[in-house]
Amino acid sequence: MTELFLSPWALAVLGLCVGSFLNVVVHRLPQMLLREWWRETADFQLAEAQAWTPVFGASPRPASAFAAAARAIEDGLRGLGALSLLRPRSRCPTCGHALKWHENVPVLGWTRLRGQCSACRAPISRRYPLVEAATAALFALCGVTFGAQPTTLLWCLAVALLIAMALIDLDTTLLPDGLTLPLIGLGLLAALTGWTGVSLQDAVIGTLAGYGSLWLLSALYRALRGVPGMAEGDFKMLAGLGALLGWKALPSVVLLSSAVGAAVGIALIAFKGHKREVPIPFGPYLAGGGLAAIFFGDALLALWRL
Repeated sequence: MTELFLSPWALAVLGLCVGSFLNVVVHRLPQMLLREWWRETADFQLAEAQAWTPVFGASPRPASAFAAAARAIEDGLRGLGALSLLRPRSRCPTCGHALKWHENVPVLGWTRLRGQCSACRAPISRRYPLVEAATAALFALCGVTFGAQPTTLLWCLAVALLIAMALIDLDTTLLPDGLTLPLIGLGLLAALTGWTGVSLQDAVIGTLAGYGSLWLLSALYRALRGVPGMAEGDFKMLAGLGALLGWKALPSVVLLSSAVGAAVGIALIAFKGHKREVPIPFGPYLAGGGLAAIFFGDALLALWRL
């Protein structure tokens, strides 16, 4: 029975469903984070002396406009509907039409609608079915690579986290703690229980080395250029990959990520007019390097032994 439910075909179906949910995560999680940040800003009481004086001194006093800004933020947040990963139902961002169940069927729903909202005919991005299909393919590859065993689901979960992080970082240059920290926890738990074959020592070293290596690079870049070279989310993402795959996989992940990232960055600057001072998210490249290490880790490690 396990072989049936954890076969590549069954995992592909699971991947379609998970891919549909990942589309929701990628769309809503940044909005939820931004709402929370605005709420914290308003709660900080911008116009209160106890928040102002320690930094700016007793004189001048906080601008009265700050109090008005805080009230405007609070009023704006109150006017928004509740938002979570489960509520409200998926809807068209243009007209607000709530999608019917058959319109939400992975890949087939988008195909049946011909990429348009059934209510207002606004276009629906091709990325939705592509994410669903890619997740299905990667879940099936997990089944082929790791076999029909329960630990294969762990690798599927890791793949799903990497896909979500890559897309959110690509869209917003954010890597939420709600995704990076679970990847670290997953890797350490898997090492503790022996699910991945990575020792707990190697996982801990991988966590520290993943975080510390990118932190050091960013600190050196800041010392030379006066601005951070990377965001903390990148440190945590590589720490998660180090926890999951062990420290020996980190050179392959970093080199692959850096090589592809550099090539894409140069191409964007040369052919698309991308400004050098505008940051390019590194998360998608880390995700790509991580996926390569998950599926081809032994082959990549063999290259280092040559």
